Amino acid sequence: MQSTTWFLVLSTFAILFALGARGEEGKGGGEERVFELRTYYAAPGKLDDLHARFRDHTNKLFTKHGMTMIGYWTPVEGTGTPNTLVYILAFPSKEARQKSWDDFKADPEWVAARNASEVNGKLVDKVVSVFLKPTDYSPMK
Repeated sequence: MQSTTWFLVLSTFAILFALGARGEEGKGGGEERVFELRTYYAAPGKLDDLHARFRDHTNKLFTKHGMTMIGYWTPVEGTGTPNTLVYILAFPSKEARQKSWDDFKADPEWVAARNASEVNGKLVDKVVSVFLKPTDYSPMK
């Protein structure tokens, strides 16, 4: 993994814990909650359009499809800073994550929003996804 990506991973979790994030909804039920750290590298000049798509469409659809949004960030320094969006989603399990993403990708509302937002070209050049599970001493589970 590139040093920039590790920096983003570590920085993101430092922010989460500094803000006092809690994971009470993930306790119980016997399944181990899984977190997905996603880093989007927007096409040059497209980060504002990507933010608008999340703000106006994607977040509502994530909720519809059972994805728990933990937070969204943009790096303040480092390579690719002007074009980078980092966010974390939580799922009850890896299987639930797969079902949520499959349903999301097939949702006609998502397809329409994506197509409309990309009339003038793709918004994202690259996506890096990292799956994370909490340690036994993590305050967020």
